[in-house]
Amino acid sequence: MYVIGERINGMWKDVKQAIVDQDPGPIKSWTEKQIAAGADALDVNVGPATSKQVEALLWMCEIIRGISADFPIAIDNAKWAVMKEVVPQVPGPKIINSTKADPGPLAEYCGLAAEHDCSIVGLTIDQRGIPHDVDTRVEMGATILTVAMEAGLTPDRIFIDTIIQPVNVAPKQPLAVMKAMEQLKMLSDPPPHQVLGLSNVSQGARNRELINRTYIAMAVPCGLDSAIMDPCDKELMEAAITAELIMEKMIYCDSYIEAYLANK
Repeated sequence: MYVIGERINGMWKDVKQAIVDQDPGPIKSWTEKQIAAGADALDVNVGPATSKQVEALLWMCEIIRGISADFPIAIDNAKWAVMKEVVPQVPGPKIINSTKADPGPLAEYCGLAAEHDCSIVGLTIDQRGIPHDVDTRVEMGATILTVAMEAGLTPDRIFIDTIIQPVNVAPKQPLAVMKAMEQLKMLSDPPPHQVLGLSNVSQGARNRELINRTYIAMAVPCGLDSAIMDPCDKELMEAAITAELIMEKMIYCDSYIEAYLANK
């Protein structure tokens, strides 16, 4: 499981306040905690903290780079103008998070990723909105893969996000997402990565942690191999690791969880 830590996000009160105050403390703390917990990359999102998106993203990335020069950073922003300015200025491994399945803008994002040796997250959404059926999700995923590969990106640098919606308001969608992932993993050999913003499945629901843990264990057999999630949730991490063990992605030993984390 390629774990992208979700916690450096201006949607969280402590991170929002850190951005407002230009206080590096919380950014440093969450960088260190998430890496120690087993994250493979860190998502960085300004959220609603400030309208100065470029400056804030560069500031946050600079703090992370002060801790690790080569730890992957997922630059998370919905605006092309922001992304094309920030990406070239952030050194080291990067993931562009994210673009949609509209071929024109998608090609621009993929070109940016290819030029700066980034990976890219493509969302199965276009001008029609978020699809509610499996076939449309798969169609959009195929579009993302095709355009990205035409830009020179290999499947290992392409992450397809089939957009999980909250189970309490869209109860049919968690299953539809898993069915779409089952088909998307057959698009190429090797297949593209499949990623989800995991906590969205439980947004606004009770028992959020339990829902997240259960869903990741169910989604791994369907092709999920990456998630934007909280690596500091020990039980969530253990559920993901165990799901991959059951799928024979690692060899069993009594200390398989410790062995997995030691290899990070």
